[in-house]
Amino acid sequence: MSKTGVSRRNLLETGSFAAAGAAVSPVAARAAWSGPGAANETVIRKWYAGWEKRDWAPLDAMLADDFTFSSANNDDHISKSVFKTRCWEPNIDFIKRIDLEQVIGNGDECFVKYLCHTRNGKSFRNVEFFRFRSQKIESIECYFGEMSSFPSAVSSKPM
Repeated sequence: MSKTGVSRRNLLETGSFAAAGAAVSPVAARAAWSGPGAANETVIRKWYAGWEKRDWAPLDAMLADDFTFSSANNDDHISKSVFKTRCWEPNIDFIKRIDLEQVIGNGDECFVKYLCHTRNGKSFRNVEFFRFRSQKIESIECYFGEMSSFPSAVSSKPM
């Protein structure tokens, strides 16, 4: 009888949440979550799936009343209503698909790396840091990918 070794890395990459990621996106994200906040990963996957469905109401319901969003694009802890006006409305018609590549969380905090495909055949990669409170998104900090895709899918800069 031979023994088969399983590394911690492979074990984490094939965790129970990896199967859930495959159902949301054609590219299965590597998932690693520790601590009691693992249920927040379901919220994360619904958040990005909601962008693909282009329906604000379910996304709004996932956000805490005092939600804030921050990014390098002059967004310093903006409110939910400003986020909707400044980030959701100008970009939603340009997003075709979002592939989650990494979802790594611990308790009520999570990093997500994704590749976003636009309707005009371009793509960009971002990393976002989420904070949760009672399984609602309390805040998101967005870290943009390469400069050619900054600041958004609607940028007039050639990609």
